[in-house]
Amino acid sequence: MADGDWDYIIVGAGTAGCVLANRLTADGRHRVLLLEAGGSDRHPYIWAPAGFLKTFRDPRFNWCFATEPGDGVDRRVIHFPRGKVLGGSSAINGHLYVRGQAADFDTWAQMGNRGWAYADVLPYFRRSEDRSTGADEFHGAGGPQHVSDIDERHPISEAFLDGASELGLSRNPDYNGRHQDGVAYYQRTIKGGRRVSAATSFLRPAMRRSNLRVVARALVTGLQMDGTKVTGLSYDYGGKAHSVSASRDIILAAGAIGSPHLLQISGIGPPELLRDIGVPVRHALPGVGDGLKDHYAARVVNTVSQPITLNERAHGLRLWWEIAKWIAAGRGLLAFSPAHVAGFVRSRPELDLPDLQLMFTPASYSTGVTGSLQRTPGMTAGFWQMRPESRGYVRARSPEPSEAPAIQPNYLTAEADRQVAIAGVRWCRSLLATQALAPYRAAEVLPGPDCQTDDQILTHIRQTGATVYHAIGTCRMGRDPLAVVDDRLRVHGVQGLRVIDASIMPTMPSANTNAATLMIAEKGSDLLLNGN
Repeated sequence: MADGDWDYIIVGAGTAGCVLANRLTADGRHRVLLLEAGGSDRHPYIWAPAGFLKTFRDPRFNWCFATEPGDGVDRRVIHFPRGKVLGGSSAINGHLYVRGQAADFDTWAQMGNRGWAYADVLPYFRRSEDRSTGADEFHGAGGPQHVSDIDERHPISEAFLDGASELGLSRNPDYNGRHQDGVAYYQRTIKGGRRVSAATSFLRPAMRRSNLRVVARALVTGLQMDGTKVTGLSYDYGGKAHSVSASRDIILAAGAIGSPHLLQISGIGPPELLRDIGVPVRHALPGVGDGLKDHYAARVVNTVSQPITLNERAHGLRLWWEIAKWIAAGRGLLAFSPAHVAGFVRSRPELDLPDLQLMFTPASYSTGVTGSLQRTPGMTAGFWQMRPESRGYVRARSPEPSEAPAIQPNYLTAEADRQVAIAGVRWCRSLLATQALAPYRAAEVLPGPDCQTDDQILTHIRQTGATVYHAIGTCRMGRDPLAVVDDRLRVHGVQGLRVIDASIMPTMPSANTNAATLMIAEKGSDLLLNGN
């Protein structure tokens, strides 16, 4: 079906892979093959923004990974979703469009990564964007990725914003603009009440081109090498082995879990690990899989005294009415992202920049913000530390491509992460306790009024927190001995191989990671097309 020679082969049709497939085929000069282990994204659970709650544990769309037991989380094993579908994690994420602070990218450049400062990457953020409010100094219009504001402003969300001003937090009309500080409604990758994933925005238009072939349900089983040059790869489709080669580059865009895993089972990685799992060492690269970082979130939940939250709209006849509204007009409960209001605050007043990201929704969930909506009225304020210091790893367990790797984020193992998390709970409590929310507030049910000391709060965080699905850093860009790619995204010491996805981020952006991944792929496509 796709055997033979190509100019470029892309592994993974997630956020980065979809962008690359579009940009590399736009001028018609290059033949591109895109391989994706998952299947079609044509399903109502993906189209409806609230379908996020349904895809979270559905193996039709999700790898449904799990972390290793973690010392920082009381040895819990945490569900670790990753998209396994056209669009990847952009097809199952929470829709939030958050770029991060200018200092994040300036830090990348200061680490020796030329061309990755904020001034360098801002044009790529703008190029990908179709901002519903139009173009300006920081935003683009007319790009493939639609970014909108929330359509329905709930009265409890408005009260939350008013309460934030009581605490000295100003409303920020654009946290993706000149500065991030303050509170605002989240910007979202939603248009007309439907999810706009990277498959919708970038891949679907490109699939009409004759020089792009997309093969879904194709599991890549290994890279083929001639000395230190990667020449092609093998993949499984329908139980049959296939082999393809690339005259230019093989591009790994399988994400912070998939890309290091494929490198390792192909013999590129830490020699000791490769020997332990029975894989011949083709190229020693000790940093492959090292340095995993992720955002870890916890929450505070209050009951609400009036039956006006989203909870009551998710059950019985009211749910059917909400479904009908979404089908007819793209509005209502099914058109919401899981979080409505954003906050960017400092855990300590002396900090120069915010280090806590907050999320508020006029609803409460059975678990985290991914369980079912509860039947009784509730509201939730959650948080995560934006720049965690805890580092973990991704390690193949065997040469078998279909066996999930060991994923260890090492949440809360750094003392700084624990202290910032405690401050996060206290911020959430303060925000939920404002006068503006008094007409709605009933009682705190999580962690509860008996949880007051730092030790008690930390226990709550350890026992109830979870991933925010922002894995990065396992094929880190840089020049140090543990770096995996250079600032042109070429794998160190290997020809014909690049990694272009969230795994190359050398530090965590102060944000959700989807927007930065779009930017990385936009810049990566230019590097390829310009011969860099």
